[in-house]
Amino acid sequence: MGTATVKWIEGKQFVGIDSTRHSVVLSTPDEGVGIKPSELLLLAVASCSAVDVVEILSKKRMPILSLEISSSGEQDADPPWTFRKIHLHFKISGQGLTEKAVAQAIQLSHEKYCSVAATIRATAEITTDFEIIR
Repeated sequence: MGTATVKWIEGKQFVGIDSTRHSVVLSTPDEGVGIKPSELLLLAVASCSAVDVVEILSKKRMPILSLEISSSGEQDADPPWTFRKIHLHFKISGQGLTEKAVAQAIQLSHEKYCSVAATIRATAEITTDFEIIR
């Protein structure tokens, strides 16, 4: 079971600590010192997919040299500002990468392995695209 703790620092500033004692600073935009909690969700889905894609391509003997995922989300205009659409854009490079292999790795991540995507897909449509950097 995953666990995490959030501790209040001051004002609207917090520190989040995961089960392995790694931490991240969170805050509201007006505090300007940490990640917005809602955007942490965008980072979570992107990083969950990143782990999967790296592992899947490695198993296909297509190790990557670089990977960057930009995530964006559309939220409802009114509270609780639910995410309805999330888009992930992958920029990836590596020797021998093929369009088919990259597309399959991303698809497997979002349809089978990524727990964050599986959790949020009931309320948010997740779309992806990618580019292979040569």
